[in-house]
Order: sequence, then structure tokens, then C-alpha cells
Amino acid sequence: MKILVTGAAGFIGMHVSQLLLARGDRVLGLDNLNDYYDPQLKRDRLARLTAQPGFEFVQMDVADREGIAALFADQGFDRVVHLAAQAGVRYSLQNPNAYIDSNIVGFMNILEGCRHHAVGHLVYASSSSVYGGNQRLPFAEQHSVDHPVSLYAATKKANELMAHTYSHLFGLPTTGLRFFTVYGPWGRPDMALFLFTKAILEGRAIDVFNHGQMVRDFTYVDDIAEGVLRVLDRPAAPDPAFDAMQPDPSHSSAPYRVFNIGNHEPVPLLAFIEAIEAALGRQALKNFLPMQDGDVPATHADVAELKAWTDFQPAMPVTEGVRRFVDWYRGYFKA
Repeated sequence: MKILVTGAAGFIGMHVSQLLLARGDRVLGLDNLNDYYDPQLKRDRLARLTAQPGFEFVQMDVADREGIAALFADQGFDRVVHLAAQAGVRYSLQNPNAYIDSNIVGFMNILEGCRHHAVGHLVYASSSSVYGGNQRLPFAEQHSVDHPVSLYAATKKANELMAHTYSHLFGLPTTGLRFFTVYGPWGRPDMALFLFTKAILEGRAIDVFNHGQMVRDFTYVDDIAEGVLRVLDRPAAPDPAFDAMQPDPSHSSAPYRVFNIGNHEPVPLLAFIEAIEAALGRQALKNFLPMQDGDVPATHADVAELKAWTDFQPAMPVTEGVRRFVDWYRGYFKA
């Protein structure tokens, strides 16, 4: 198949593109290579992809309406994996307009491209952050996501609503994946694992929010990429049992689905730090701080829906996943 992967120079985008290429698909990778974090890391990810046959790269912002429209008209994609977005919960408090431009306007442009050019399936990145103020664990797709606690989360919920509209009105199969705290080699420098590893190696204290009383469903990036492909290969379809009197938010009478994709084994933040310390062979200096605005104390994914749909669920143990990241980090930065 010919597949558009937006955000291809990003953390998840690179891994998804590699898997697609390895099985023989043609991939057009799109990315704007912005400076939210060091673009050199993005260029180095991209270099791994451009070295493989079947990959083509276009530098473009998904918010470029005319450019995206022309790309769809010219290329004739079979399916689309939309991962491009302005990421980061905390950054959304500082630069909210970036989230509207990329996550709302950009997503609209992708929907329009899929609608007008007979794309067979759109798979897009949502986020566990949509659960917001909900404290009922584990998070299930049937739970309310009506109380986001960051603009980032609000844009991701908006994406799910926009996708459903296009599935309903135009019959476009769409599937949203609520990613849970993705980590692993080639990860983002603004994420905890990267920040903690760098600080510990440099002998600096790490900032531990909510005084360490945090729990996260850390999910290894290879599991995420595999889940994306499994879902991509089974387009969303209308649910004949959908009951409009008692609607299930994860199903629809339209070709629309939403799935959690997490490791379904939440890990206390302090245990995660211990895994980093063990992999590095060094102890961390800890600076305990209050909870940050826009953050949540715990995440835990119920992945029963994903397992039933794809016969797959993430399973990488955190200790092994962290070790693999540290090995990559030491090699990449010669640390």
C-alpha cells in the first residue's frame, strides 16, 4: 500500500514508518521539522528512514491547507497514519495557539484530504490525556472524557469528535488511538525518561512532581508501532449493535472506533526512576515538587477493546524497555 505518515520524523512516526517499510509498504513521510525540541534529533531519525527503499519525504506543515490538499490530490494514498501534532501537556499552557494550528487546523486538513481522495482508513493519534479529571481506573473507552485538564487534551478530544463527524457524514473509516506515556529509543527530549537520564548522567537533580506520588502506564514504542499497524490493517466499521439510546463512546453506527493502547500495568514514578538508576548504574538526586498544572496523578489503560479487535496488546516490561532506551542514549550521545 501507499501510506501517508504525518509526523514521520517524530518519535512514534519514525518507528511506525520503519515497520511499514519493513513489510513492503511505500511510505510518504511528512513533517515540518519544527524546533519544539532539537531538530537535529528529527533529522537523524529521518536519515534512518531515507536510507530505506520505499520511503519519500516531504517537509510541510499539516496546517498548510493548500499544500496538504495538493499533496493528497497528487499522491493517491491508500491509507493515512496521522501522528503530526503539537505535543506536550505543559507546553500548552505557554503556547496555546500552536495547539490550535497543528492539532485542530492540521487535523481538519487531513480529514478533508482523506474525504476527497477515497482514503481507505485514517488512523490518528489521540492521547490518554483525554481522560482528564476522570479518576476511575483503569481508563476504559466507555468512560467519560468530558473534563480535560489541559488544552492539549481538549484538542485530542476534539480530534475524536471531528473524526466521528467525517465517519458519519462521508463514510470515512477512522480509528483514534489513545497512547499512554510512550517511551523508548529515539524518544522525545521533553519526556521524563529522557530528562531523567540526561540529568543523572550529568550529576544534576531530577524534578519529581507530586512528590513522587505519580503512576503512569508506560508503553514501549515498539508495542505502540505494532498496535498502529494492527489497527491500520483492520479499518473501522459500523457497529450493527450500536444502541443510540445507550451510546458507547468507542463504537458508532458510523465506521468509527477509538482504542486505548497502553501497557496495562501502571508503574509508580519512583519505581520507574529506580529502573533508570539500575540501567545507568547511578543514583538520582531528587528534587520533590508539587503537582504541575494540567497533569494527572495516575493513568492506567484498559486494553480489552484493542485486544478483541486486533489480538494484540503491549507487553514490554518497563525494566527492559528502560534498559534499551539507556543503551540507545549512551550510544547516540556518546554518554
